[in-house]
Amino acid sequence: MTGGNRGLGLAYARALGEAGARVALFARDRDLSDDVAADLRAEGLDVQAFTGDVTRVADLERATDEVEAAFGPVDVLVNNAGTCVHRPALEVTDEEWREVLDVNLTGVWNGCRVVGGRMVAAGRGVIVNIGSMSADIVNRPQWQPGYNASKAAVHHLTRSLAAEWAPAGVRVNALAPGYVRTEMAPVDRPEFQRYWIEDAPQQRAATPAEIAPSVVFLASDASSFMTGSVLTVDGGYSVY
Repeated sequence: MTGGNRGLGLAYARALGEAGARVALFARDRDLSDDVAADLRAEGLDVQAFTGDVTRVADLERATDEVEAAFGPVDVLVNNAGTCVHRPALEVTDEEWREVLDVNLTGVWNGCRVVGGRMVAAGRGVIVNIGSMSADIVNRPQWQPGYNASKAAVHHLTRSLAAEWAPAGVRVNALAPGYVRTEMAPVDRPEFQRYWIEDAPQQRAATPAEIAPSVVFLASDASSFMTGSVLTVDGGYSVY
């Protein structure tokens, strides 16, 4: 689970652990990951923390070796790490553009190459890429061109790898959440609530715990005939 020490990633990790998975958290902040892993173990879950940056292939290679030494071969990879910059297109700096694309897209690509490569060699495995409804809509009132483009690319990368790796026994799907009540989404601020909440059919944001079961579904044999799919869970927001 990349980026599994906060927000939605933490909810995904907890849900997978509650479903019986042995969970490896992979994130840059070692202290936070250690604290989160300890909290989850106190809940009776089998969780360990590993440190690294998804933009660095060497970090992923090392961490995957460590995970395999601790847990055995990786059965499920959840590419969750992500970042966002809210800024009009002509104000986005080169550094901000690269950061968003590096984490959101190249980070997913790196995870798929490193862990997915081992799955292909083993003839089995499941990858869940965390996309977004932002791959299919333009969010408002904030502008976030890099984020939207990166998530659209994640969805199509998911389809491309699913087609290529299906004969090798590896399934690749994506989850596209809508607005969720996390530190990254200030859903209660008036300038956002008007568009993010009031424009949605259900007229509310999700909690992380409401999104997490979809990851369990995509990671499990319950979705054994799904590959190359994008599962949108957005309270109906993108139907308009």
